Amino acid sequence: MSTTPAAPAVALNNGVEIPQLGFGVFQVPDDETTAAVTAALEAGYRSIDTAAIYGNETGVGRALAASGLPREELFVTTKLWNADQGYDSALRAFDDSLAKLGLDHVDLYLIHWPAPARDLYRDSWRALERLAGEGRVRAVGVSNFQPAHLRRLMDGTALTPAVNQVELHPGLQQTELRAFHAAHGIATEAWSPLAQGAVLGDPAVAAVASRYGKSPAQVVIRWHLQLGNVVIPKSVTPARIRENFDVFDFALTDEEMRAVAALDRGLRTGPHPDELD
Repeated sequence: MSTTPAAPAVALNNGVEIPQLGFGVFQVPDDETTAAVTAALEAGYRSIDTAAIYGNETGVGRALAASGLPREELFVTTKLWNADQGYDSALRAFDDSLAKLGLDHVDLYLIHWPAPARDLYRDSWRALERLAGEGRVRAVGVSNFQPAHLRRLMDGTALTPAVNQVELHPGLQQTELRAFHAAHGIATEAWSPLAQGAVLGDPAVAAVASRYGKSPAQVVIRWHLQLGNVVIPKSVTPARIRENFDVFDFALTDEEMRAVAALDRGLRTGPHPDELD
């Protein structure tokens, strides 16, 4: 396995630590996932982010089992899909995910979307609280929740989400949401951190990349890290997987951080959380 320096860790609100830089497998077919995750583990990643709806939990599990890495060195996240929301169905869905992953626990379990039209995320959250209480999940959280969803979820519940994983990149910086997270001890995790490449051709990013001899993707990942975001870039190309992890030998100045921040324009690459059911 890699001798690359480990990613720094972020302490969640229950004391569990998550690597700040992880590896995502969204839209990676199951038969390609094992190779991609293996390449990520060899590059130094120790946090792997999957979801039931991705259909590749089995491929992730194969890579983890074959890696030979101790379970305590790995941080595994998966997510509850919308159609499985509800108390009993969430518990069943978790069992199914765990079996596919071949694990006896996961490190982080998330409600994938609020799906407000279903109005089941509070019932689902009670199931996640139970899983946390039983020690089958080390931390529980949500994904794609807006402040209104978070307020309703936290009203009268025992646990505050440890994480909210949301679309976040220079084109969609979620300033209000990040401020809400900071005020309530919720870690911000960024999916689509490179806006599916949409921000990588911007002259401001290119100028910073040229200054450091880095790629635009490395600059944007570094921007996320310095903001304090947990970030999970995705690739199936081994060279790109390694490149995305090679971001710990340089730092952006305040001026460079502001130059990247100036790219915010409300650009979404995925659906709005209020609209997906």
